[in-house]
Amino acid sequence: MRERIRKLLLGGPKNLFDPRIHQHLALIAFFAWVGLGSDGLSSSSYGPEEIYRQLANHQHLALYLAVAVMGTVFLISASYGHIIEQFPSGGGGYLVASKLLGPTAGVVSGSALVIDYILTVAISVAAGCDAIFSFLPGLGLIKLPAEFAVLAGLILLNLRGIKESVLILTPIFLAFIVTHVGLIAYGVLRHSGDLVPLLSDTVRETHAASSEMGIVGLALVMLRAFSLGGGTFTGIEAVSNGVGILREPRVENGKRTMLYMASSLAFTAGGILLCYLLNRVSFESGKTLNASLWESLTNGWRFGSVGIGSAIVGITLVSEGALLFVAAQTGFVDGPRTLAAMAVDEWVPKRFKNLSERLVTQNGVLTMGLIAAGVLLYTRGDVRLLVVMYSINVFLTFTLSQTGMARHWIETRRTERHWRRRLAVNAMGAAVTGTILVIMSLVKFREGGWVTLVATFALVAVCVLVRRHYQRVRAHLAALDETLLDLPLSEPKQLPELSAEGPTAIVLVDGYSGLGIHTFLSAHRLVPHHYRNFVFVGVGLVDSAQFKGVGEVEALEQKVRGDLERYLELATRMGGYAEYRYTLGTDLVDELEAICLDLIKEFRRPVVFAGQLVFQRENLFTRSLHHETAVSLQRRLQFAGIQVIVLPIRVWDTAGYSVPRLVTGAGATGGTGGTGAFPIPNASSGLSRSAGLPRAITPPPSTADVTRGLPQ
Repeated sequence: MRERIRKLLLGGPKNLFDPRIHQHLALIAFFAWVGLGSDGLSSSSYGPEEIYRQLANHQHLALYLAVAVMGTVFLISASYGHIIEQFPSGGGGYLVASKLLGPTAGVVSGSALVIDYILTVAISVAAGCDAIFSFLPGLGLIKLPAEFAVLAGLILLNLRGIKESVLILTPIFLAFIVTHVGLIAYGVLRHSGDLVPLLSDTVRETHAASSEMGIVGLALVMLRAFSLGGGTFTGIEAVSNGVGILREPRVENGKRTMLYMASSLAFTAGGILLCYLLNRVSFESGKTLNASLWESLTNGWRFGSVGIGSAIVGITLVSEGALLFVAAQTGFVDGPRTLAAMAVDEWVPKRFKNLSERLVTQNGVLTMGLIAAGVLLYTRGDVRLLVVMYSINVFLTFTLSQTGMARHWIETRRTERHWRRRLAVNAMGAAVTGTILVIMSLVKFREGGWVTLVATFALVAVCVLVRRHYQRVRAHLAALDETLLDLPLSEPKQLPELSAEGPTAIVLVDGYSGLGIHTFLSAHRLVPHHYRNFVFVGVGLVDSAQFKGVGEVEALEQKVRGDLERYLELATRMGGYAEYRYTLGTDLVDELEAICLDLIKEFRRPVVFAGQLVFQRENLFTRSLHHETAVSLQRRLQFAGIQVIVLPIRVWDTAGYSVPRLVTGAGATGGTGGTGAFPIPNASSGLSRSAGLPRAITPPPSTADVTRGLPQ
């Protein structure tokens, strides 16, 4: 029953070996605009209102800021178009900063992005509920529970898959476009005769304000309003980060998506500001400024004798609120992708790059959703506080990305034909976003901005600790590799044969490394001369790093087979009979369990051996950073009646690994007349019967494939 419910909610597993799987999952430009552009477009629900609010008694300046907002949207979009060209596999601000400014800037940018995407989810859900409850004032008490319910639904949608969630949310996006474009166009056109008087009134009032405050004071008012309304520009970065989920050609589709986003955002944000001025909208208690605007525009609308104004306002506000829910999709799409990219570089636990059977980064989706729920609880869904917290980080990422690209154009000026024009775009973008970042951080620090900065740099500190731990472990593994990868073993003198009745050691390995060799040798040392048959089992784990195209998956399969063939050679040289099995998959424990259950039907008296890193000071931190695959598999297989022995590989904090004592040459460990841990019979050289019989991979590799390149 539990399995049926899970499949009903999440859907069945995706076929990893479908040659068209990437095309089925990838998004065309239109759907990418829906899934990635909704964040930027939804910011028109609160960005223009914040600008108008900050202008206070100088609202005539909104005309200048409407033009500035539209220009800034196209400026940032153009600069991110250059990033898409330079980084066609995606990665966004994290990858740009890492490659162009170094790992320190990269981890700061990545941490800022992760916090930003968490806040994207939180503010989108909170603002969406605000928009809907703005015409349901009597139900304000249930707004926070409603936010949690919406968040739970979005988590569930994204666990089903990116494309599925985008398709479901597309009607909401289209409803927003139709209602808002229509009302904005109507709001401007019905006052088209007032545009010239508005311009002359703005110039006259600007002169009066400059006489009163001075040019510097006037400029500061405009700059403050422009900066604190910077939420309007959020979401532009999402497209460059999500290029990897676009259909080929990715660069072309990415730039087309960016154009769709820039055009729609510039029209809605600039148009709403202009409508505020033309329709003389004022703030009303309990209503968003947009709600007041739509009511003003539709007042008196009738269809025959039936008034339809309130219905139009209701549909518009519902679509606005629902689009804000769709905007949370950007956080669920790009946030886990950023975590996955950081996991590849070992800044965060490696489990964040794993894929579920639905081929989504499930751990990232759940983490983003749970932390966003905590943010909603902390802020009680206060949109104004969330806007402050949200906007700071996005401009930190903007500034680092633009600075990195500007540096790139300077360094490649000798080979890049249009470097001056591109340098000007990125340098101007860095100056604009950097200015907004500084002003917003200073002005809003006490109002909640400090929470974002503290959270970001706390995450940076955690990332540094995680990477240092992985580096220490990798150094220990390098010492183990140095000891074991080059064992001085001679060719076998006799072809080992399968012992049909003899005990079989099933050795679980992960790549050809000292860790796997240690497990293999320890299995023999545990019971010398007992096991005559060895079966090496490996799984090619398809994660976000490999799942980028058919070529990457094929390369992974070849690597897994190549590594297992090296284990065959090692076992044969040491006088043991060996085979191997492998498959590709997204869940390591599930795949290993399936192979082991098949092997016990084929071999008599099997025992499974698995290596497990054991730390001198085991704690929650070390357990969170390493898969306890051996222990998890042991529990499953022992319940099925299979004996599993977990072999510890000890890691000290200050020393190295516990490396098994190896003796080579005549009379080596338990052997006579051989050069390894097994006696080597005298006969013709060659490899034992070996097979790669991958589950779900056809056809299986032939003996000739397995032995190709090995000593004959």
